[in-house]
Amino acid sequence: MRRPGLHRQHGKQGGGPKGIYAKLTIAVVVLLICTLSLLFSATISGNRGSLEPSEINVEELWESANSGGWRPSSAPRSDWPPPPRETNGYLRVRCNGGLNQQRSAICNAVLAARIMNATLVLPELDANSFWHDDSGFQGIYDVEHFIQTLKYDVRIVESIPEIRKNGKTKKIKAFQLRPPRDAPISWYTTTALKKMQEHGAIYLTPFSHRLAEEIDNPEYQRLRCRVNYHALRFKPNIMKLSELIVDKLRAQGHFMSIHLRFEMDMLAFAGCFDIFNPEEQSILRDYRKKNFAEKRLVYKERRAIGKCPLTPEEVGLILRAMGFDNSTRIYLAAGELFGGERFMKPFRDLFPRLENHSSVDSSEELVTNTQGLLGSAVDYMVCLLSDIFMPTYDGPSNFANNLLGHRLYYGFRTTIRPDRKGLAPIFIDRENGQTAGFEEAVRRIMLKTNFGGPHKRVSPESFYTNSWPECFCQVSPENSAHKCPPDNVLEILDSQLENEVTNDREALAQTNSSRTER
Repeated sequence: MRRPGLHRQHGKQGGGPKGIYAKLTIAVVVLLICTLSLLFSATISGNRGSLEPSEINVEELWESANSGGWRPSSAPRSDWPPPPRETNGYLRVRCNGGLNQQRSAICNAVLAARIMNATLVLPELDANSFWHDDSGFQGIYDVEHFIQTLKYDVRIVESIPEIRKNGKTKKIKAFQLRPPRDAPISWYTTTALKKMQEHGAIYLTPFSHRLAEEIDNPEYQRLRCRVNYHALRFKPNIMKLSELIVDKLRAQGHFMSIHLRFEMDMLAFAGCFDIFNPEEQSILRDYRKKNFAEKRLVYKERRAIGKCPLTPEEVGLILRAMGFDNSTRIYLAAGELFGGERFMKPFRDLFPRLENHSSVDSSEELVTNTQGLLGSAVDYMVCLLSDIFMPTYDGPSNFANNLLGHRLYYGFRTTIRPDRKGLAPIFIDRENGQTAGFEEAVRRIMLKTNFGGPHKRVSPESFYTNSWPECFCQVSPENSAHKCPPDNVLEILDSQLENEVTNDREALAQTNSSRTER
Protein backbone atom coordinates (compact mmCIF):
# COMPACT_ATOMS: atom_id res chain seq x y z
CA MET A 1 0.00 0.00 0.00
CA ARG A 2 1.46 3.31 -1.05
CA ARG A 3 1.62 6.28 1.32
CA PRO A 4 -0.71 9.10 0.29
CA GLY A 5 0.96 11.94 -1.56
CA LEU A 6 3.85 9.82 -2.84
CA HIS A 7 1.99 8.20 -5.69
CA ARG A 8 3.37 9.22 -9.12
CA GLN A 9 2.19 8.16 -12.55
CA HIS A 10 5.22 6.64 -14.24
CA GLY A 11 3.87 7.39 -17.67
CA LYS A 12 4.54 11.16 -17.16
CA GLN A 13 7.97 11.33 -15.49
CA GLY A 14 9.41 13.79 -18.01
CA GLY A 15 12.39 11.55 -18.74
CA GLY A 16 12.37 12.48 -22.45
CA PRO A 17 14.31 15.22 -24.27
CA LYS A 18 11.73 17.88 -23.43
CA GLY A 19 11.99 17.15 -19.69
CA ILE A 20 15.78 17.30 -19.73
CA TYR A 21 15.69 20.57 -21.68
CA ALA A 22 13.27 22.10 -19.16
CA LYS A 23 15.49 21.13 -16.21
CA LEU A 24 18.59 22.56 -17.89
CA THR A 25 16.74 25.80 -18.62
CA ILE A 26 15.72 26.17 -14.96
CA ALA A 27 19.30 25.46 -13.80
CA VAL A 28 20.72 28.08 -16.16
CA VAL A 29 18.18 30.68 -14.98
CA VAL A 30 18.99 29.96 -11.32
CA LEU A 31 22.73 30.19 -11.99
CA LEU A 32 22.25 33.48 -13.85
CA ILE A 33 20.22 34.96 -10.97
CA CYS A 34 22.88 33.95 -8.44
CA THR A 35 25.67 35.44 -10.57
CA LEU A 36 23.82 38.72 -11.04
CA SER A 37 23.09 38.86 -7.30
CA LEU A 38 26.78 38.42 -6.45
CA LEU A 39 27.82 41.06 -8.99
CA PHE A 40 25.23 43.52 -7.64
CA SER A 41 26.42 42.88 -4.08
CA ALA A 42 30.04 43.53 -5.06
CA THR A 43 29.08 46.71 -6.88
CA ILE A 44 27.32 48.37 -3.96
CA SER A 45 29.92 47.32 -1.43
CA GLY A 46 32.95 48.42 -3.44
CA ASN A 47 35.98 47.81 -1.29
CA ARG A 48 33.98 47.55 1.90
CA GLY A 49 33.81 43.77 2.02
CA SER A 50 30.83 41.84 3.30
CA LEU A 51 27.84 43.81 4.54
CA GLU A 52 27.11 41.59 7.52
CA PRO A 53 25.11 43.45 10.16
CA SER A 54 27.16 45.04 12.91
CA GLU A 55 25.87 47.00 15.87
CA ILE A 56 27.50 49.35 18.38
CA ASN A 57 25.87 49.61 21.78
CA VAL A 58 25.91 53.35 22.43
CA GLU A 59 24.66 52.93 26.00
CA GLU A 60 27.72 50.82 26.83
CA LEU A 61 30.04 53.49 25.42
CA TRP A 62 28.80 55.97 28.01
CA GLU A 63 30.37 53.70 30.64
CA SER A 64 34.09 53.01 31.13
CA ALA A 65 35.70 50.26 29.04
CA ASN A 66 36.31 46.77 30.41
CA SER A 67 39.47 46.85 32.56
CA GLY A 68 40.20 43.14 32.23
CA GLY A 69 41.21 43.09 35.90
CA TRP A 70 43.80 45.87 35.51
CA ARG A 71 44.00 49.02 37.60
CA PRO A 72 46.29 52.07 37.42
CA SER A 73 49.40 51.90 39.59
CA SER A 74 52.59 53.92 39.21
CA ALA A 75 54.08 53.30 42.66
CA PRO A 76 57.52 51.61 42.71
CA ARG A 77 57.47 47.81 42.83
CA SER A 78 61.16 47.23 43.50
CA ASP A 79 63.83 48.92 45.60
CA TRP A 80 63.53 52.66 45.01
CA PRO A 81 65.85 54.62 47.31
CA PRO A 82 65.01 58.28 48.01
CA PRO A 83 67.13 61.00 46.39
CA PRO A 84 70.36 61.59 48.37
CA ARG A 85 71.04 64.92 50.08
CA GLU A 86 74.14 65.51 47.95
CA THR A 87 73.41 65.58 44.23
CA ASN A 88 75.66 65.98 41.19
CA GLY A 89 74.39 69.48 40.43
CA TYR A 90 71.38 71.40 39.16
CA LEU A 91 69.30 70.64 36.07
CA ARG A 92 67.45 73.45 34.27
CA VAL A 93 65.24 72.78 31.25
CA ARG A 94 63.19 74.94 28.90
CA CYS A 95 60.02 73.17 27.77
CA ASN A 96 58.92 74.45 24.37
CA GLY A 97 55.67 73.97 22.45
CA GLY A 98 52.07 73.95 23.66
CA LEU A 99 50.77 72.96 27.08
CA ASN A 100 50.77 69.21 26.45
CA GLN A 101 54.11 69.10 24.66
CA GLN A 102 55.47 70.92 27.69
CA ARG A 103 53.75 68.40 29.96
CA SER A 104 55.62 65.49 28.35
CA ALA A 105 58.86 67.47 28.59
CA ILE A 106 58.33 68.00 32.34
CA CYS A 107 57.94 64.23 32.80
CA ASN A 108 61.19 63.70 30.91
CA ALA A 109 62.95 66.38 32.97
CA VAL A 110 62.06 64.65 36.25
CA LEU A 111 63.28 61.32 34.88
CA ALA A 112 66.51 62.91 33.59
CA ALA A 113 67.13 64.41 37.05
CA ARG A 114 66.63 60.99 38.66
CA ILE A 115 68.95 59.32 36.15
CA MET A 116 71.74 61.86 36.76
CA ASN A 117 71.13 62.24 40.52
CA ALA A 118 70.54 65.95 39.91
CA THR A 119 68.50 68.58 41.70
CA LEU A 120 65.75 69.69 39.34
CA VAL A 121 65.07 73.39 39.01
CA LEU A 122 61.37 74.03 38.44
CA PRO A 123 60.94 73.61 34.64
CA GLU A 124 60.59 76.73 32.51
CA LEU A 125 57.62 76.90 30.12
CA ASP A 126 58.41 78.60 26.83
CA ALA A 127 56.29 81.72 26.53
CA ASN A 128 57.06 82.49 22.91
CA SER A 129 56.92 79.47 20.67
CA PHE A 130 53.22 78.63 20.86
CA TRP A 131 50.71 80.52 22.97
CA HIS A 132 52.60 83.77 23.56
CA ASP A 133 51.60 83.24 27.19
CA ASP A 134 53.96 84.04 30.04
CA SER A 135 51.98 82.25 32.78
CA GLY A 136 54.93 79.97 33.49
CA PHE A 137 54.94 76.81 35.60
CA GLN A 138 53.79 78.71 38.70
CA GLY A 139 50.82 80.20 36.78
CA ILE A 140 49.53 76.82 35.58
CA TYR A 141 50.52 74.11 38.04
CA ASP A 142 50.31 73.66 41.81
CA VAL A 143 54.02 74.01 42.68
CA GLU A 144 53.80 72.82 46.28
CA HIS A 145 51.87 69.71 45.26
CA PHE A 146 54.40 68.99 42.48
CA ILE A 147 57.40 69.13 44.84
CA GLN A 148 55.67 67.21 47.64
CA THR A 149 54.41 64.40 45.36
CA LEU A 150 57.88 63.77 43.94
CA LYS A 151 59.81 63.92 47.22
CA TYR A 152 60.55 60.19 47.01
CA ASP A 153 61.99 60.59 43.52
CA VAL A 154 63.99 63.80 43.03
CA ARG A 155 65.00 66.96 44.82
CA ILE A 156 63.30 70.04 43.35
CA VAL A 157 64.02 73.74 43.90
CA GLU A 158 62.31 76.79 42.42
CA SER A 159 65.63 78.38 41.42
CA ILE A 160 69.35 77.72 41.61
CA PRO A 161 70.50 79.04 45.00
CA GLU A 162 73.46 81.39 45.35
CA ILE A 163 76.66 80.01 46.86
CA ARG A 164 79.31 81.59 49.06
CA LYS A 165 82.88 81.20 47.91
CA ASN A 166 85.89 83.02 49.37
CA GLY A 167 83.55 85.20 51.41
CA LYS A 168 81.58 86.27 48.33
CA THR A 169 78.08 85.37 47.18
CA LYS A 170 77.80 84.27 43.56
CA LYS A 171 75.33 82.57 41.28
CA ILE A 172 76.01 79.26 39.60
CA LYS A 173 75.95 79.77 35.86
CA ALA A 174 74.35 76.76 34.12
CA PHE A 175 76.21 75.40 31.11
CA GLN A 176 73.85 75.35 28.10
CA LEU A 177 73.44 72.12 26.12
CA ARG A 178 71.18 71.08 23.25
CA PRO A 179 70.18 67.44 23.81
CA PRO A 180 69.74 65.18 20.77
CA ARG A 181 66.14 64.34 19.89
CA ASP A 182 64.99 61.17 21.71
CA ALA A 183 68.38 60.97 23.43
CA PRO A 184 69.16 57.62 25.09
CA ILE A 185 69.78 57.34 28.84
CA SER A 186 73.50 56.93 28.09
CA TRP A 187 73.68 60.53 26.79
CA TYR A 188 72.49 61.79 30.19
CA THR A 189 74.84 59.56 32.18
CA THR A 190 77.88 60.58 30.07
CA THR A 191 77.77 63.87 28.11
CA ALA A 192 75.21 65.72 30.26
CA LEU A 193 76.50 64.41 33.60
CA LYS A 194 80.09 65.30 32.76
CA LYS A 195 79.13 68.94 32.03
CA MET A 196 77.02 69.09 35.18
CA GLN A 197 79.93 67.93 37.34
CA GLU A 198 82.25 70.43 35.64
CA HIS A 199 79.96 73.47 35.97
CA GLY A 200 77.64 72.59 38.86
CA ALA A 201 74.54 73.13 36.67
CA ILE A 202 73.40 72.54 33.09
CA TYR A 203 70.63 74.16 31.06
CA LEU A 204 68.98 71.89 28.47
CA THR A 205 67.19 73.78 25.73
CA PRO A 206 65.04 73.12 23.81
CA PHE A 207 63.61 70.21 25.78
CA SER A 208 60.80 68.76 23.70
CA HIS A 209 61.16 65.03 22.88
CA ARG A 210 64.72 65.01 24.24
CA LEU A 211 64.58 61.67 26.09
CA ALA A 212 63.72 58.36 24.43
CA GLU A 213 60.16 57.22 25.17
CA GLU A 214 60.77 53.49 25.03
CA ILE A 215 63.05 52.66 27.97
CA ASP A 216 63.64 49.10 29.11
CA ASN A 217 63.16 49.96 32.76
CA PRO A 218 59.58 49.75 34.12
CA GLU A 219 60.45 51.80 37.22
CA TYR A 220 61.62 54.71 35.08
CA GLN A 221 58.40 54.52 33.07
CA ARG A 222 56.35 54.46 36.26
CA LEU A 223 58.14 57.61 37.40
CA ARG A 224 56.93 59.32 34.23
CA CYS A 225 53.37 58.28 35.14
CA ARG A 226 53.74 59.60 38.69
CA VAL A 227 54.73 62.96 37.26
CA ASN A 228 52.06 63.05 34.54
CA TYR A 229 49.06 61.71 36.42
CA HIS A 230 49.78 62.64 40.04
CA ALA A 231 52.34 65.44 40.44
CA LEU A 232 51.21 67.71 37.57
CA ARG A 233 48.02 69.13 39.04
CA PHE A 234 46.64 72.40 37.74
CA LYS A 235 46.26 75.34 40.11
CA PRO A 236 43.06 75.46 42.21
CA ASN A 237 41.46 78.22 40.09
CA ILE A 238 41.84 76.13 36.91
CA MET A 239 40.46 73.03 38.63
CA LYS A 240 37.51 75.04 39.93
CA LEU A 241 36.70 76.49 36.49
CA SER A 242 36.93 73.04 34.90
CA GLU A 243 34.70 71.39 37.51
CA LEU A 244 32.15 74.20 37.11
CA ILE A 245 31.89 73.51 33.37
CA VAL A 246 31.71 69.73 33.87
CA ASP A 247 28.97 70.08 36.52
CA LYS A 248 26.88 72.27 34.20
CA LEU A 249 27.31 69.85 31.28
CA ARG A 250 26.57 66.76 33.38
CA ALA A 251 23.49 68.36 34.97
CA GLN A 252 21.65 67.34 31.78
CA GLY A 253 23.08 63.82 31.56
CA HIS A 254 26.02 62.27 29.74
CA PHE A 255 28.26 64.40 27.55
CA MET A 256 31.00 63.76 25.03
CA SER A 257 34.08 65.89 24.38
CA ILE A 258 35.66 66.20 20.93
CA HIS A 259 39.05 67.63 20.07
CA LEU A 260 38.12 69.03 16.67
CA ARG A 261 41.57 69.42 15.10
CA PHE A 262 40.50 71.27 11.97
CA GLU A 263 42.82 74.21 12.45
CA MET A 264 45.22 76.05 10.20
CA ASP A 265 48.47 74.63 11.61
CA MET A 266 47.32 71.01 11.39
CA LEU A 267 45.81 71.36 7.91
CA ALA A 268 49.00 73.02 6.68
CA PHE A 269 51.11 70.29 8.31
CA ALA A 270 49.00 67.55 6.71
CA GLY A 271 49.06 69.24 3.28
CA CYS A 272 45.29 68.95 2.83
CA PHE A 273 44.35 72.02 0.80
CA ASP A 274 42.04 71.04 -2.06
CA ILE A 275 38.73 71.30 -0.19
CA PHE A 276 39.35 75.03 0.40
CA ASN A 277 38.86 78.02 -1.88
CA PRO A 278 41.89 79.59 -3.65
CA GLU A 279 42.37 82.30 -1.02
CA GLU A 280 42.33 79.78 1.85
CA GLN A 281 44.70 77.47 -0.03
CA SER A 282 47.13 80.34 -0.42
CA ILE A 283 47.02 81.02 3.34
CA LEU A 284 47.69 77.35 4.12
CA ARG A 285 50.58 77.13 1.66
CA ASP A 286 52.18 80.26 3.08
CA TYR A 287 51.83 78.91 6.63
CA ARG A 288 53.34 75.58 5.63
CA LYS A 289 56.25 77.23 3.85
CA LYS A 290 57.09 79.30 6.95
CA ASN A 291 56.68 76.56 9.54
CA PHE A 292 57.39 73.14 8.02
CA ALA A 293 60.03 71.47 5.88
CA GLU A 294 59.44 71.48 2.14
CA LYS A 295 57.81 68.26 0.97
CA ARG A 296 55.78 67.15 -2.06
CA LEU A 297 52.24 66.55 -0.83
CA VAL A 298 49.40 65.47 -3.13
CA TYR A 299 45.94 65.90 -1.59
CA LYS A 300 44.32 62.85 -3.21
CA GLU A 301 47.20 60.63 -2.12
CA ARG A 302 47.16 62.03 1.43
CA ARG A 303 43.38 61.70 1.66
CA ALA A 304 43.38 58.09 0.41
CA ILE A 305 45.71 56.94 3.20
CA GLY A 306 43.96 58.85 5.99
CA LYS A 307 46.57 61.57 6.45
CA CYS A 308 44.06 64.44 6.36
CA PRO A 309 42.24 65.64 9.49
CA LEU A 310 38.58 64.66 9.51
CA THR A 311 36.24 67.49 8.54
CA PRO A 312 33.55 68.46 11.08
CA GLU A 313 30.92 66.88 8.80
CA GLU A 314 32.85 63.59 8.66
CA VAL A 315 33.05 63.56 12.45
CA GLY A 316 29.27 64.00 12.62
CA LEU A 317 28.66 61.24 10.07
CA ILE A 318 30.85 58.80 12.04
CA LEU A 319 28.96 59.51 15.26
CA ARG A 320 25.58 59.24 13.54
CA ALA A 321 26.58 55.90 11.94
CA MET A 322 27.65 54.63 15.37
CA GLY A 323 24.17 55.34 16.72
CA PHE A 324 24.48 58.72 18.48
CA ASP A 325 21.44 60.89 17.81
CA ASN A 326 20.91 64.66 17.72
CA SER A 327 20.18 64.81 21.46
CA THR A 328 23.85 64.01 22.22
CA ARG A 329 25.56 66.83 24.12
CA ILE A 330 29.05 67.59 22.80
CA TYR A 331 31.79 69.78 24.25
CA LEU A 332 34.19 71.08 21.61
CA ALA A 333 37.82 71.60 22.56
CA ALA A 334 39.31 73.41 19.61
CA GLY A 335 41.09 76.53 18.50
CA GLU A 336 39.80 78.62 15.63
CA LEU A 337 38.37 76.29 12.96
CA PHE A 338 39.80 77.02 9.54
CA GLY A 339 37.20 77.77 6.87
CA GLY A 340 34.63 79.00 9.35
CA GLU A 341 30.92 78.32 9.55
CA ARG A 342 30.51 76.59 6.18
CA PHE A 343 32.46 73.62 7.57
CA MET A 344 30.72 73.67 10.95
CA LYS A 345 27.14 73.92 9.66
CA PRO A 346 26.81 70.29 8.47
CA PHE A 347 28.12 69.10 11.85
CA ARG A 348 25.79 71.41 13.77
CA ASP A 349 22.82 70.22 11.67
CA LEU A 350 23.57 66.65 12.79
CA PHE A 351 24.41 67.53 16.42
CA PRO A 352 22.90 70.88 17.44
CA ARG A 353 23.79 70.58 21.16
CA LEU A 354 27.39 71.83 20.79
CA GLU A 355 29.19 73.63 23.60
CA ASN A 356 32.60 75.08 24.46
CA HIS A 357 33.96 76.69 27.61
CA SER A 358 32.57 80.10 26.59
CA SER A 359 29.05 78.92 25.79
CA VAL A 360 28.65 76.80 28.94
CA ASP A 361 29.29 79.83 31.13
CA SER A 362 29.87 83.26 29.62
CA SER A 363 30.66 84.90 32.96
CA GLU A 364 33.58 87.33 33.05
CA GLU A 365 35.62 84.93 35.19
CA LEU A 366 35.54 82.23 32.53
CA VAL A 367 36.11 84.65 29.65
CA THR A 368 39.14 86.25 31.31
CA ASN A 369 40.61 82.95 32.50
CA THR A 370 40.30 80.73 29.44
CA GLN A 371 42.87 82.24 27.12
CA GLY A 372 46.25 80.79 26.09
CA LEU A 373 47.70 78.12 28.36
CA LEU A 374 44.87 78.58 30.87
CA GLY A 375 42.24 77.92 28.21
CA SER A 376 44.10 74.82 27.05
CA ALA A 377 44.31 73.61 30.67
CA VAL A 378 40.54 74.04 31.17
CA ASP A 379 39.80 72.18 27.92
CA TYR A 380 42.18 69.41 29.03
CA MET A 381 40.37 68.89 32.33
CA VAL A 382 36.88 68.95 30.77
CA CYS A 383 37.96 66.37 28.17
CA LEU A 384 39.57 64.25 30.88
CA LEU A 385 36.36 64.20 32.94
CA SER A 386 33.90 63.75 30.06
CA ASP A 387 32.08 60.43 29.63
CA ILE A 388 33.47 59.93 26.11
CA PHE A 389 36.43 61.61 24.42
CA MET A 390 36.97 61.69 20.66
CA PRO A 391 40.15 63.04 19.04
CA THR A 392 39.69 63.72 15.33
CA TYR A 393 43.41 63.85 14.52
CA ASP A 394 45.66 62.10 17.02
CA GLY A 395 48.78 61.97 14.84
CA PRO A 396 51.19 64.64 16.08
CA SER A 397 48.60 66.15 18.42
CA ASN A 398 50.07 66.25 21.93
CA PHE A 399 46.74 67.38 23.39
CA ALA A 400 44.92 64.29 22.12
CA ASN A 401 47.78 61.87 22.82
CA ASN A 402 48.22 62.99 26.43
CA LEU A 403 44.48 62.86 27.04
CA LEU A 404 44.19 59.35 25.63
CA GLY A 405 46.90 58.21 28.04
CA HIS A 406 45.42 60.09 30.99
CA ARG A 407 41.91 58.70 30.39
CA LEU A 408 43.35 55.19 30.16
CA TYR A 409 45.07 55.70 33.52
CA TYR A 410 42.02 57.46 34.97
CA GLY A 411 40.03 54.21 34.76
CA PHE A 412 39.82 53.10 31.12
CA ARG A 413 37.38 55.87 30.25
CA THR A 414 35.80 55.49 26.83
CA THR A 415 37.57 56.99 23.84
CA ILE A 416 36.47 56.95 20.21
CA ARG A 417 39.48 56.90 17.91
CA PRO A 418 38.46 56.99 14.24
CA ASP A 419 40.63 54.88 11.95
CA ARG A 420 41.16 57.56 9.30
CA LYS A 421 42.97 55.19 6.94
CA GLY A 422 40.18 52.61 7.15
CA LEU A 423 37.45 55.24 6.79
CA ALA A 424 39.05 57.18 3.90
CA PRO A 425 37.81 54.97 1.02
CA ILE A 426 34.32 54.89 2.53
CA PHE A 427 34.13 58.70 2.60
CA ILE A 428 35.62 58.94 -0.89
CA ASP A 429 32.97 56.50 -2.19
CA ARG A 430 30.27 58.60 -0.52
CA GLU A 431 31.57 61.77 -2.19
CA ASN A 432 31.41 59.93 -5.52
CA GLY A 433 27.73 59.10 -4.99
CA GLN A 434 28.10 55.55 -3.64
CA THR A 435 26.03 55.90 -0.48
CA ALA A 436 24.57 52.38 -0.24
CA GLY A 437 25.81 50.65 2.91
CA PHE A 438 27.71 53.73 4.08
CA GLU A 439 26.72 53.64 7.76
CA GLU A 440 27.21 49.88 7.97
CA ALA A 441 30.71 50.20 6.51
CA VAL A 442 31.59 52.96 9.01
CA ARG A 443 30.35 50.85 11.92
CA ARG A 444 32.38 47.86 10.81
CA ILE A 445 35.58 49.94 10.73
CA MET A 446 34.84 51.50 14.12
CA LEU A 447 34.15 48.11 15.71
CA LYS A 448 37.76 47.18 14.99
CA THR A 449 39.09 50.10 17.04
CA ASN A 450 39.84 50.16 20.76
CA PHE A 451 37.32 52.06 22.87
CA GLY A 452 39.61 52.73 25.82
CA GLY A 453 40.40 49.31 27.28
CA PRO A 454 43.91 47.96 27.99
CA HIS A 455 45.82 47.15 24.81
CA LYS A 456 49.38 46.53 23.71
CA ARG A 457 51.40 49.60 22.73
CA VAL A 458 52.51 49.30 19.13
CA SER A 459 54.73 51.84 17.35
CA PRO A 460 54.09 54.63 16.52
CA GLU A 461 51.77 54.82 19.55
CA SER A 462 53.42 56.93 22.22
CA PHE A 463 54.08 55.88 25.83
CA TYR A 464 52.22 59.04 26.84
CA THR A 465 49.22 57.75 24.87
CA ASN A 466 49.35 54.24 26.30
CA SER A 467 51.37 53.44 29.42
CA TRP A 468 49.99 49.89 29.67
CA PRO A 469 51.27 47.62 31.13
CA GLU A 470 54.07 49.48 32.97
CA CYS A 471 51.74 51.82 34.88
CA PHE A 472 49.02 49.25 35.62
CA CYS A 473 48.81 46.19 37.82
CA GLN A 474 46.64 43.19 38.66
CA VAL A 475 45.65 41.91 42.09
CA SER A 476 45.82 38.28 40.90
CA PRO A 477 48.20 38.33 37.93
CA GLU A 478 49.45 35.43 35.84
CA ASN A 479 52.77 37.27 35.48
CA SER A 480 54.40 38.31 38.78
CA ALA A 481 55.78 41.47 37.10
CA HIS A 482 52.21 42.76 36.90
CA LYS A 483 51.42 42.23 40.59
CA CYS A 484 50.14 45.31 42.41
CA PRO A 485 52.51 46.81 45.00
CA PRO A 486 51.63 46.41 48.69
CA ASP A 487 48.95 48.72 50.08
CA ASN A 488 51.49 50.26 52.47
CA VAL A 489 53.91 51.27 49.71
CA LEU A 490 53.75 54.96 50.73
CA GLU A 491 54.60 54.04 54.32
CA ILE A 492 57.64 52.13 53.05
CA LEU A 493 58.77 55.11 50.96
CA ASP A 494 58.18 57.47 53.89
CA SER A 495 60.30 55.24 56.12
CA GLN A 496 63.11 55.18 53.55
CA LEU A 497 62.99 58.96 53.21
CA GLU A 498 62.99 59.42 56.99
CA ASN A 499 66.01 57.14 57.32
CA GLU A 500 67.79 59.16 54.64
CA VAL A 501 67.06 62.41 56.51
CA THR A 502 68.24 60.89 59.81
CA ASN A 503 71.48 59.69 58.21
CA ASP A 504 72.03 63.15 56.71
CA ARG A 505 71.56 64.80 60.11
CA GLU A 506 73.97 62.37 61.77
CA ALA A 507 76.57 62.95 59.06
CA LEU A 508 76.17 66.73 59.39
CA ALA A 509 76.45 66.56 63.19
CA GLN A 510 79.59 64.46 62.91
CA THR A 511 81.12 66.94 60.46
CA ASN A 512 80.35 69.89 62.78
CA SER A 513 81.78 67.97 65.74
CA SER A 514 85.02 67.33 63.88
CA ARG A 515 85.35 71.02 63.02
CA THR A 516 84.77 72.01 66.68
CA GLU A 517 87.49 69.63 67.90
CA ARG A 518 89.97 71.23 65.51
